[in-house]
Amino acid sequence: MDPITLGIIVAVGLIVLMAIGTPIAFALGGVSLLALLYDRGLPELTYFGETFFDRIAEFGFVAIPMFILMGAAVASSPTGRDLYRSLDLWMGRLPGGLAVSNIGACSIFAALSGSSPATCAAIGKMGIPEMRTRGYPDGVAAGCIAAGGTLGILIPPSVTMIIYGISTETSIGRLFIAGVVPGFMLAGLFMIWTMIACKLAGGYNNPLAASAEKLKENIKQNVDSNMKALVRVLPFLGVVAGILFALYGGVATPSEAAGVGAFLCLALAILIYRMWQLGPIKLIMRDSLRESVMIMLVIATAEVFAYALSSMFITQTVAAAIADLEVNRWVLMGVINLFLLVAGFFLPPVAVIVMTAPILLPIILAADFDPYWFAVILTINLEIGLITPPVGLNLFIIKGIAPDISLRDILMGSLPYALCMVLGILLLCLFPGIALWLPNLIMG
Repeated sequence: MDPITLGIIVAVGLIVLMAIGTPIAFALGGVSLLALLYDRGLPELTYFGETFFDRIAEFGFVAIPMFILMGAAVASSPTGRDLYRSLDLWMGRLPGGLAVSNIGACSIFAALSGSSPATCAAIGKMGIPEMRTRGYPDGVAAGCIAAGGTLGILIPPSVTMIIYGISTETSIGRLFIAGVVPGFMLAGLFMIWTMIACKLAGGYNNPLAASAEKLKENIKQNVDSNMKALVRVLPFLGVVAGILFALYGGVATPSEAAGVGAFLCLALAILIYRMWQLGPIKLIMRDSLRESVMIMLVIATAEVFAYALSSMFITQTVAAAIADLEVNRWVLMGVINLFLLVAGFFLPPVAVIVMTAPILLPIILAADFDPYWFAVILTINLEIGLITPPVGLNLFIIKGIAPDISLRDILMGSLPYALCMVLGILLLCLFPGIALWLPNLIMG
């Protein structure tokens, strides 16, 4: 059977397994196992096990559970609440000020947690009820946080950037710094759309919000309280700044920086918020362990899946077909973007990066594109997948936070932000310096 036909069968099998509710890791592993058995027979099972364990045994992956623990320490403490309150104090005067505050809180919380689901859940639990109380439309309330949560995989420290760096053997520190300006550019685009949407919808002046003015007055009266909340957040921001400095200055490896960051964030959460009881600490450890195992399992099975595709010459055939396209390099980039966009609709970012980055990087380099610029483009494409069906992880997180908001309202509120991300990709293509200026300035 030719590689293209095999590839179609494998893709259909994977989609069917996911459609019936099979977890991503088990779907990838099951399809890989069957494909290897068909192609190579029982002896190939030895390579299945070796590939599975060898991949996740790489020392660089130690940074992932450490950054996840760091994010869990922040997410399980009242840090998100304090961040939310202090930003609302400063941004409340803007059109749709509370919604804009949520985007700002998501941006900063993304830098603290490095996780899209954690950002979405932590800010959403406070932001959505408050916005609905003040009369914001359900679509605006849900959409701005679902979209803001996606910034967790772009603004450093980012787990997806670590995986990209290990998969492509590129500098993780340089990847982190390449995501800074594009991350805050996206946050700015989100804020602009949020202000426009709130202006069109009436924002908190919606007549359904009879108590809106009273709530605004309460915020003004609680300036001191909100300022104290900001002071409590500053040490966590200092930890993030220290981690980035250690990485960019060559003081520590990503794994070392992640370990120190996790310890400091956990210690700060305990000291600042007096989390002396064993219960909250057990919750932090449980959440970080659960997410770490899930991500590492997806990485391992995605690597096996990539190995299976390679052993059947599927990836080589597809890569050769893309490389042989006699088109302008920007048309080639458009094809790659479309491919990544579709892949992000069905697979989590971790799986897409592990399976596609090593294949696409030689094509990107041959077309004279920068690998760090491409990492940002890839990540934004995967961000779009987090707020679009059929997987749309952030959509379902918001649905879990606010079950009385219809999935249709959540989706319709999120789609304009997906268009903002498309605009962000276009801006990066027109002005690559948005991603490359800061790394070149700091690291040469």
